[in-house]
Amino acid sequence: MALPTLYVTRLLPSPIMATLRERYRLVAEPAEDAIPTAEDLRAGFAESDAVICMLSDSIDADLLGHATKLKILANYAVGYNNIDLAAAKARGIVVTNTPDVLTDATADLAWALMMAVARRVVEGDQWVRTGTWLGWAPTQLLGADVTGKTLGIIGMGRIGQAVAQRAQGFRMRVLYESRRTVAPPPGLSWERRPLDEVLTEADFVSLHVPLTEATRHLIGARELSLMKPTAVLINTARGPVVDEEALVSALKAGTIAGAGLDVYEQEPLVHPGLVELPNVVLLPHLGSATLETRIRMGRICLDNIEAVLNGRLAPNRIF
Repeated sequence: MALPTLYVTRLLPSPIMATLRERYRLVAEPAEDAIPTAEDLRAGFAESDAVICMLSDSIDADLLGHATKLKILANYAVGYNNIDLAAAKARGIVVTNTPDVLTDATADLAWALMMAVARRVVEGDQWVRTGTWLGWAPTQLLGADVTGKTLGIIGMGRIGQAVAQRAQGFRMRVLYESRRTVAPPPGLSWERRPLDEVLTEADFVSLHVPLTEATRHLIGARELSLMKPTAVLINTARGPVVDEEALVSALKAGTIAGAGLDVYEQEPLVHPGLVELPNVVLLPHLGSATLETRIRMGRICLDNIEAVLNGRLAPNRIF
């Protein structure tokens, strides 16, 4: 019996790739760090019963028009704003995602950025590597305390809550803005406030909202002007949630002290003004980038594909 055909747009961790090769006929072998072209995507979609796609893949109506056999799009991400859902639904293609599994890894990375900016970790690393460091000095690379400060969280979903829970170890006051009130776990405390109040009072502002028309440029010049001049902005959500032009201006003017970014408005392009600034830590979209998390994401995709191709409901079906 012929194996079902599957197209995976990027190379996944080796345990997942081994399972894919065992259970499916791969229509193409993804190469390390190779980005599929529009022609690659059309060819892969045309031949496949199932596709594992990335958040960076634009899946529009034209591409889906080539997918005459396709039964399931397993998005290797929590978000799915890269997929034309209406076009997929019209063609009877199931769309799935990988919820829950990225929560801890992304929350950890938000904290890594927070600490790196506050304590000037990247600058210190560069000093040592370039020979700039000539020995200890009492005023050298002075950063800011994190312990005892106020953390503002914008978007209190799974990741926002995980970030808030980690703040307990730093004895931080936690404020949040969200569409709904979220009760903290026993022993923890956080306060729901309007966005402007969170921005005004927080020493660190961490963004954890999905990208929608309502959240596009949620943080712009006006919002940045409300923040303390000592405040730090962290974005591990979606790039377009922040107006990068306004952020560059705010950082240059000293409106805020620093920023830590894992996502950008026009990925993989980064605003050149950000690259030039020493008070910004920039990462290449590493939110879920732990081996354990990426393997779990792959297994979720596999579970969803197996279900659909065997006539069952996908566990993580979007529709």
